[in-house]
Amino acid sequence: MDLQCFLWWKAAVLILLLPRGLRCMSVRILNEEPVHVMPDSSLLLRARIEHGAQEEVSAVTWEREPESGVGHDRVTLARCPAAVPECAATTPNVHVSVGPRETTLRVDGYGGADGGVYAVTVTDRKGAETTAHCVVRSYEAVHHVSVSINVSHSSLLCGEAWGTEPRFSWFHERVAITDTVGRVSGDGTTLYVTRTPFCGHFTCVVSNKLGHSTATYTAAPCRTEGRGTTAAVLCPVLLLLLLFGGGLSLLLWRRRRRSNRGERLQDHLDDTM
Repeated sequence: MDLQCFLWWKAAVLILLLPRGLRCMSVRILNEEPVHVMPDSSLLLRARIEHGAQEEVSAVTWEREPESGVGHDRVTLARCPAAVPECAATTPNVHVSVGPRETTLRVDGYGGADGGVYAVTVTDRKGAETTAHCVVRSYEAVHHVSVSINVSHSSLLCGEAWGTEPRFSWFHERVAITDTVGRVSGDGTTLYVTRTPFCGHFTCVVSNKLGHSTATYTAAPCRTEGRGTTAAVLCPVLLLLLLFGGGLSLLLWRRRRRSNRGERLQDHLDDTM
């Protein structure tokens, strides 16, 4: 037991005595991936460099390759000496800055061809390298929204093809879903219908920063209570109007008949005289 303790203490002392310059450098990209970029906007990637007091960065290199990893299409965007705060890139729309513990890459006028896996490589003065990667994709509009039904669970499922950051909203007869109709799942994709009977038009709206798209599921028509109430009110009113109109017509007919009889009697008296 004493020998084992002695060996542990000896290893600890040796680790403490190691020169700090032998510790490895590290680099990590601070952006949360995947990074989605709007068309014609700017891509901005920031990387943090960690190294010991006796270590020194000699160069920073930014590269890009296809996300599929097929082929050898790796492109070097910029290779910068650490002593230069800003260095020239391979294309005018790429800008790189290098600091003591951070490096930044900016790509202006982002297009579809700028997507892929970005890599930043830090090289120390002894030639040792360390690399970090980040996936960058274009921000896509919402496409091909559809609504399907699960009859056994009385639920509707809204699906979307490949839009970025889709947000789901549900409507019944163009009115936002309330507790009287059903409830929506946490991610917004599923509507659990509690209304009985299961009827009407259910619409799913999927949207993001580039627009929205909709899809509608049509069930059996709903019977509206308002129509029955309207009919119940209108029927007595129409009946009263008919009775009133009939009475008025009868009164006018009688008056006209009496007037005609009076005219015939006057004509008869004139002929007699």
